[in-house]
Amino acid sequence: MGMANGQFVESAPALSLSIASSATSNLPRHSYGKTKVIMKTAQNKGSKIVKKSFPLLKVYGLLEPGPVVMVTTTSKERANIMTMSWHMMIDFEPPIVGCVISNRNYTFDILKATRECVINIPTVELAEKVVGCGNTSGRKVDKFKTFELTQTSASCIKAPLIDECYANLECKVFDGKMVAKYNIFILEVLKAWIDPANKDPRTIHHRGRGAFMVAGETIKLPSLMK
Repeated sequence: MGMANGQFVESAPALSLSIASSATSNLPRHSYGKTKVIMKTAQNKGSKIVKKSFPLLKVYGLLEPGPVVMVTTTSKERANIMTMSWHMMIDFEPPIVGCVISNRNYTFDILKATRECVINIPTVELAEKVVGCGNTSGRKVDKFKTFELTQTSASCIKAPLIDECYANLECKVFDGKMVAKYNIFILEVLKAWIDPANKDPRTIHHRGRGAFMVAGETIKLPSLMK
């Protein structure tokens, strides 16, 4: 499956999911260049890791920052769903989120006009529908009907929530200064909803070309961070 600015595009291969495993290790010093390099790890001074050059076009698959989400917007015609994986947290409270939405996507024009959306967070049970929504255009398809997803009303905005998703974040555009140059929308979360019955949500994380990693074991370590 191809990607365009963090959104899935058509002609996807069969869905591929791999289970994530948690591990901790000391980070080795970075090396750059087109030739293979040998690095010694701090964890085991006797071991040697042979590394090779990696295509720049595939770097996004290494750095995908968080779970694949489904962005809902609404226009005069109907509500729409867009699958998205390029997003990042910017501030704690109120929560500020940055999202990259390509100007080729149907959602781009709706969000630019309405300045509101919902970030819906699905779990692995919805994986095929998530990919299906990403491989179709809202210009041609009513995705709620096609993929049998349920709209529920938001409390602060007109865009709907996806009821089947584990969590839903009602958002408004907080800053649009980077939209024209980078397709980046800065969103403020106005209201957050979560399914209290789902104690261990297994979110999915895109690794490129139809491959996804499923959130696995959670580990807790001493930390001064929030």
